Amino acid sequence: MSGSSQEKVSLEQALVLRDRGCLLVDARSPAEFEHTTIPGAINVPLFSNEERHRVGLCYSQEGRRQARRLGVDIVSLKIPELIAAVEAGLETAAHPVVVFCWRGGMRSQALTTFLNLAGIPARQLTGGHKAFRRHVCRFFEQGSWGRLLVLRGLTGVGKTRLLQRLADEGEPVIDLEGLANHRGSAFGALGLPPQPSQKWFEALLWDRLRRIPPDGYALTEGESRHIGRIILPERVFAALQVETSLWVEAPMERRIDVILGDYPARDQLREAFVRPIEAIRPILGGARTAELLQMLEAGQWRELVQALMVEYYDPRYLHTLPERRLNVAAPDEETGLVNLRSAIRRLLAVPAGQVPLDLSKADVR
Repeated sequence: MSGSSQEKVSLEQALVLRDRGCLLVDARSPAEFEHTTIPGAINVPLFSNEERHRVGLCYSQEGRRQARRLGVDIVSLKIPELIAAVEAGLETAAHPVVVFCWRGGMRSQALTTFLNLAGIPARQLTGGHKAFRRHVCRFFEQGSWGRLLVLRGLTGVGKTRLLQRLADEGEPVIDLEGLANHRGSAFGALGLPPQPSQKWFEALLWDRLRRIPPDGYALTEGESRHIGRIILPERVFAALQVETSLWVEAPMERRIDVILGDYPARDQLREAFVRPIEAIRPILGGARTAELLQMLEAGQWRELVQALMVEYYDPRYLHTLPERRLNVAAPDEETGLVNLRSAIRRLLAVPAGQVPLDLSKADVR
């Protein structure tokens, strides 16, 4: 029975099953899983990172037969543990289980066989994660999605907060900075977990974009091509330039409050701010950079934030102020939400990419 066609599914079939709530199981090592996987999958590794290295070394030094024997010796003691891990995953998922490894080889075949022998319906993904990765790349090269309505504005106007509020209300939102674990600025990584790999970011973004129907839309924040070390796929970045921008405006004191709220542990992170400030020395000059570092040392956070916005961030953003924009006043978060909802309705009232004269450079207050 093992390896029969009844136990295999294509990627297309697996993604349909995934959307129906079936359990995807990644049989690769923890390091492979951490680098990237299929969104929603759980990791039930046949080999630890060290064990995978041992088997690979055996293959290169002693050949395929000895490597397979070593693999059997390692895995045989783990079978009950592997089955129990999948059973735990099934507490919140549906049958059948879809198992994959790198390219649909021995690891996923073995785990699929163990599960079926234990009475758990399981299927092996043909082509493994490699097939999924090709699918994601094709999507960004040739795929389509609905409209992307883009919030833009100077640093600290609260774009991310507004998007989070709208998402809580059920609006379709794609948080690019959230997916990238980066705020998209020189200080954007401070206080956040490490950024994902490029492949994992693209897998997460694929999962969001594919859910936007052709006649639908999603809200997102305007970004440069780079979000930290993550690079937006070319066609996604191009899609962010199509629509009239929703340009959020807020007074300086409100902006300072938003920025300080984004760094609640700023005193504990004080040393981490030194390097980003030093990085903009060529723009601000040595004397002014030294003054900013003194503000940092003294804990003069409001003065430091205002100086950085006025002297560094605002000139960069205003230099690229979009001509096609709908200005959205956000003197506070609640008023900003009301005005933003109105602006979204006005923008959706015109076809994608079209800008009536009464929309361009209009204000919503």
